Amino acid sequence: MKKQKRTLKDLNIDKSWTLFLDRDGVINKKIENDYVRSWKQFEFLPGVLDALKTLSSIFGRIIIVTNQRGIGRGLMTREDLENIHKTMLDIFKKNRIKVDAIYYCPHNYENEKCHCRKPDIGMAIEAKKDFPDIDFFKSVMVGDSISDMEFGNRLNMYTVFIGKDKPILADVKFNSLPEFTEYLVKNLPF
Repeated sequence: MKKQKRTLKDLNIDKSWTLFLDRDGVINKKIENDYVRSWKQFEFLPGVLDALKTLSSIFGRIIIVTNQRGIGRGLMTREDLENIHKTMLDIFKKNRIKVDAIYYCPHNYENEKCHCRKPDIGMAIEAKKDFPDIDFFKSVMVGDSISDMEFGNRLNMYTVFIGKDKPILADVKFNSLPEFTEYLVKNLPF
């Protein structure tokens, strides 16, 4: 299906919309050429908690979708990742941030075949099974990589690239999640 060209101001985002977020590089600091293997290494990016609190009040559902190849490479365990996510979700809860689910791909694409590693859409399909009311056309994918943008485009989501680089395959680009959130608050009627 060819993606229809939409502008951010045209989306009419309300509680019927779903926000899909990548984790590393969007919510927390990405460790270049390595993986966040423990909570000790996890560092929220500046302003992200406030942004997520605001986004929780805008979107009806927030889903995190994250590739975690470090598990498949034997550098961390599923339990390590689940401990990171549990602690992160506890902090979200204390800050009145609602995240509905986290889906992750643990596979090492070099020696494991899967359908969940972005840009494949397996994590989105799992989310749709768990939350049948998700409408991918009324979803926004926010990420910092080409695979995040491809993932969103394959499902006809609106794509938001986070980072300093030129946005490849994205509908729009912002430098950070807080900057995207600020734009929504200033420009969309809620």
